[in-house]
Amino acid sequence: MVVLASLGGALEYYDFVVYGFFAHAIAKQFFPEASTFIGLMLSFSVMAIGYFIRPLGGIVLSSIGDRYGRRKVFLVSIAGVSAVTFCLSVLPSYATLGLAAPILLVLLRAIQGFCIGGEMPGAITYAVEATPTRAGLAVGVIIATLNFAGLLANGVNVAVQSLLSAENASLYGWRIAFFLGGVFGLISYWMRRNLEESPEFQKMQGAVVKQPFRETIRSHGGAVLIGGLSIATMGGFTGIFYGHMPTYLVQQAGYAPRAAAIAQNVALIVGAVGLLVAAWLGDWIPRRYILRVSAVLLAVLSWPFYAALTAHSMNLIVLCSLAWLAFSLASGTWGAVLADLFPVHVRFSGIALCYNVSVVLFSSFAPIVASLLTRVTGSPNAPALYVSAVSVIALLASFGIKGAQARAKRAGA
Repeated sequence: MVVLASLGGALEYYDFVVYGFFAHAIAKQFFPEASTFIGLMLSFSVMAIGYFIRPLGGIVLSSIGDRYGRRKVFLVSIAGVSAVTFCLSVLPSYATLGLAAPILLVLLRAIQGFCIGGEMPGAITYAVEATPTRAGLAVGVIIATLNFAGLLANGVNVAVQSLLSAENASLYGWRIAFFLGGVFGLISYWMRRNLEESPEFQKMQGAVVKQPFRETIRSHGGAVLIGGLSIATMGGFTGIFYGHMPTYLVQQAGYAPRAAAIAQNVALIVGAVGLLVAAWLGDWIPRRYILRVSAVLLAVLSWPFYAALTAHSMNLIVLCSLAWLAFSLASGTWGAVLADLFPVHVRFSGIALCYNVSVVLFSSFAPIVASLLTRVTGSPNAPALYVSAVSVIALLASFGIKGAQARAKRAGA
């Protein structure tokens, strides 16, 4: 049940990673009249638009989930994301449709973002409610599937770069990657049809809240703020690693595309193992402590990481793996931390608000901010400043977690 719940989030991350890998190629086909830098910024902006619409999708879909059940949201969201991913694979370029092409690209990303807004929060909610005694590990499994989805996307990128010429990979390789994502989504939808409703939701159906979003803001607004900021590390790191790093490693750091993809593949495997260990530990010791250790490590070590990266003074696979190990402590615990901040009757809505606001603030802007920092400062190590900043934010916010969890327990009693 937990694995089935994770499939939509896996498709989300697959799509995100694929877009990051082929952002430069997409820019050439949909913004051909812009300079290389401006075109890339426009391409990253289209990625960000999908994130800006997420809070709205999260509000609508989580409200449905808190009133009518988690299963219904799972089916609607995965169908929408899969359909859009297919459409992206066949969307005509600027050369064919003119201005309509980038407009349609923006529209499709917005629809996709709306559907995804309820996907990951729903999966976390379902995992916690399906296995309440081992909620941390269950959520860790959910998040680990995201790593393997990123691994699949990296594998597809390696295959495209290896089997196609550089010109053809840029021309239509990204279309193949999106098409495969659509196929994966349809399979996920078919598998989810037999998913049972969350046991805890079934128990409280007679006590559902008619307006979950309003109730969440009115009674748990502080928990939303604390939760959203305490997972800033998750938003910032994933935004950099998935959205900015693939292009950065090749264009700024001077690594071969295949070598960069292989390093990221290995790092994702290492990170998946690390986050499962962290998730398991989170069922035995307070998760906020694990979250803080990750924030401190990333805040302190981000600049040395980028310095070694750009100087080629350390093996790329080792560097990326160490970065993911530091992040895995936060990656394995943030989902269960959010779930503990809200009682069952508004849990879906609460997690959705925290997650989507954090993603909008810290993930969507990450590629743009990192690129601008590099350009403004003239230092290729400048993206480290962003990772350090979001880690400090998460560290400070984590000191409000204990109090918010206590209030959630009283509200659910």
